[in-house]
Amino acid sequence: MAKNAGATVTGVTKATCGDPCVAQAMLDGGVTSLADSRITNIKRMKDAGIDAKFMLLRTPMLSELTEVIDYAHVSLQSERTVMQQISTIAKEKGTTHKIILMIEMGDLREGATREELGTMITDVMQYEGVHLHGFGMNLACFGGVVPTKEKIEEFEHLVDNLCQEHGLSFPVISGGNSANIPSLLQGVSYRTINNLRIGEGILLGLETVHRTPIPHTFQDAFVLESEIIELKEKPSVPEGVISQNAFGKTPQFTDVGIIMRAIVAVGNQDVIVEDLTPMDDSVNILGSSSDHIILHLKDASKYKIGDIVQFTMNYGGLLHLFTSHYVKKVYLPA
Repeated sequence: MAKNAGATVTGVTKATCGDPCVAQAMLDGGVTSLADSRITNIKRMKDAGIDAKFMLLRTPMLSELTEVIDYAHVSLQSERTVMQQISTIAKEKGTTHKIILMIEMGDLREGATREELGTMITDVMQYEGVHLHGFGMNLACFGGVVPTKEKIEEFEHLVDNLCQEHGLSFPVISGGNSANIPSLLQGVSYRTINNLRIGEGILLGLETVHRTPIPHTFQDAFVLESEIIELKEKPSVPEGVISQNAFGKTPQFTDVGIIMRAIVAVGNQDVIVEDLTPMDDSVNILGSSSDHIILHLKDASKYKIGDIVQFTMNYGGLLHLFTSHYVKKVYLPA
């Protein structure tokens, strides 16, 4: 779909913490480069032998710029001070680092403002050790701003004006993320944009405006399997005076009598439990603590101690599960 629109796809690996197996699967699937928000994840992929061009998504901290230059081929930038420091370090190393200047288009996360763009571009073009590789925008991640046809045209028109004003052309115009997928489904054709940064659309098969499935994709490529460690009939409401739980919240309960309750060996330390969905419709999540998820088993005959309960997850759940050192990652062949 991106190719039909005139764009390449950069696969975003940050939700899997730069997992090399996932990175290689993305490359095998046709992405032209990989991107991550953390330089440690890029280092992980490179150290594992992943052969790809790497983009650093998050504006780097000053304290990590040496590693950024060593490991990332290109980085997204929006701060003059950071780019000045990159120039200084790159000159000392005798190398050149590519940057994509992010433009604020209304979502209010990263991006240079319209007022500072002109002088910023002029300055960056003069920095030694830095090569202005293109422009980018990011929508939907913080403010939820949708990349509508009008918003895309606004960005492309702005980029055209910047290129004409400075008499330059750039190889990369990175115009969005998985929130652009609905427009791809509608057959959009980009005029200036030639790159998209896609994570959730690949990993979970969902566009990120309405979280609807993308045709011909799977939503269960990642499944959490958790073992039952307790299985007992107990009341549906705690007995005694109820106050705050371990996380400072006062839980609410509905009295439905005695129910079959199961505890599985995963908890808030591993995942935001609200981000999980049981794959068995007869299983409901009642709540959780640091290391336990408590379930209501409507069909108790299906389960015994030691059995596995499976869950799918949203993007946040995937991110937390991959971050947890307590969750073992197992890879199955296609």
